[in-house]
Amino acid sequence: MNSLTVGIRALTARVFAILGRYSMYRIMLLALAALTAVSLVLSLFGVLSQGPLEILATAVVLVVACGAVDLLAQRVLRLPWRWESSVITAGILLFVLRPSLDPLLLLGAALAGAIAALSKYVLAWRGRHILNPAATGASALTLLSVWVPALGASAWWVGSPVLAAPVILLGIIVLWRAEKLRIAALFLVVAVGVALVRVFSQYAALGAPVTLGDILPQVLFSSPFLFLGAFMLSEPLTLPPRRWQQLLVALVVGVLAGWPIVIGSFSLGQERALLIGNLLGFLLAVRAANRLRLHQRSHLSPTVRELTFRVSGPMTFAPGQYLELDVPHRRADSRGTRREFSIASAPEDLPEVKIAYREPARSAPSSFKRALAQLDAGTDLSVTGVWGDFVLPRSTAAPVLLVAAGIGITPFVSQLRHHRLAGEDRDIVLVYVASDAAELAYRDEIAASGVPVIVFTRGTPADLPPHWRWARGVRLDADGLLGVVPDISARDAFVSGPAGLIAELAPALRRARSLTTDAFSGY
Repeated sequence: MNSLTVGIRALTARVFAILGRYSMYRIMLLALAALTAVSLVLSLFGVLSQGPLEILATAVVLVVACGAVDLLAQRVLRLPWRWESSVITAGILLFVLRPSLDPLLLLGAALAGAIAALSKYVLAWRGRHILNPAATGASALTLLSVWVPALGASAWWVGSPVLAAPVILLGIIVLWRAEKLRIAALFLVVAVGVALVRVFSQYAALGAPVTLGDILPQVLFSSPFLFLGAFMLSEPLTLPPRRWQQLLVALVVGVLAGWPIVIGSFSLGQERALLIGNLLGFLLAVRAANRLRLHQRSHLSPTVRELTFRVSGPMTFAPGQYLELDVPHRRADSRGTRREFSIASAPEDLPEVKIAYREPARSAPSSFKRALAQLDAGTDLSVTGVWGDFVLPRSTAAPVLLVAAGIGITPFVSQLRHHRLAGEDRDIVLVYVASDAAELAYRDEIAASGVPVIVFTRGTPADLPPHWRWARGVRLDADGLLGVVPDISARDAFVSGPAGLIAELAPALRRARSLTTDAFSGY
């Protein structure tokens, strides 16, 4: 593996560690707020055709409409009001619909906002959105405008050259936090490429000469592709679990957005293209969302807690994947009410599912961890999805190196348990880093797998299981890793832990056959 690839992985992990202090929803909200502020400033100087009062009036109407429907639905369903979700839906619709002071157009915006918010509860399956709410609201309004034109339709005024730079900058931040940069990049390349072919064919049919330089800026910067890919396609609750599935959805949406299919007077472009991609994503992930009932909690170390759940209904996952757990609670902090947890049990253990988390020894816990610690046995929680590509190679012939730091051991516990229960014959070496010997969680489960384990702790650990050895005070950096795993160049490396660890080991990891990382920012 070349040093550039490893360097990019290390940089990505460090940036994610910073952004990971905030929930995906908070980052999205702040990005939309910033884009709205930029639009207002540009409109004040007359750069945009939309006036500042038109933008403000439409924004207020959308926030009220989305918020009112969300509040009513969540009261009926006895759920805490997720105001961030309401404002995000309104913020996206603000840039899709045409801002106006016309009462009928504002009524149309209110209808779109209400339909978008309602779709979160009507068009949902086990906590997952079947369709993107904002795209649903915009499409419904466009269909309604066929009979009532005065209500308006989707306009995608965000596809303006003067907004391209802020959309790109803010979109990258959103995608980096959502870890969907590659998904959006594929969508953009496909959508732009297909749109260019479409425009060239149209000019050729007219016999008019045109060059790439004439139409590329217009297709790229005067279209909704940038906003659609960054702020709508990236919604986690409408994407399937595996990366190849997400790339397939991006490909389909890109083709349909780049070359809209016209059926009579109806076009399958833009938001309608996204809805078709959402349906495909739902079919690929229909069994990924479920409900868990808390069965038992255990203390694995002074700071590591394990929760054991029972699954209601069918559930599938691959060892190394993670689930997103929703724990509604009042006064949630900036990280929100959802968290991602690597699954610590094996697929063979179903319907039992285990996760683990670390309680901070010194700092105050997040509102989520406090809520998690107060859950009683028998409490039902929603799993909004199972995702991830942190899975071992299909071929068991490939030697593997696993590097875990602290709570980063959990995906490897799932993989090693599956390795034992499935009777696999695989060459595995585990490097396990902990602050001290007492924090070596899952010792018995890892020992039962029989794989050799190299332990990095400050002090000398006592009574290590067979096949375990202490690194004797060696510091785990690039040189230290090469010292304890001299055959790293023959192994596929998997690293799970803080972003700083991945960056520290980068010089050694570039020698591995391949590298897969599972960086986390803590919560």
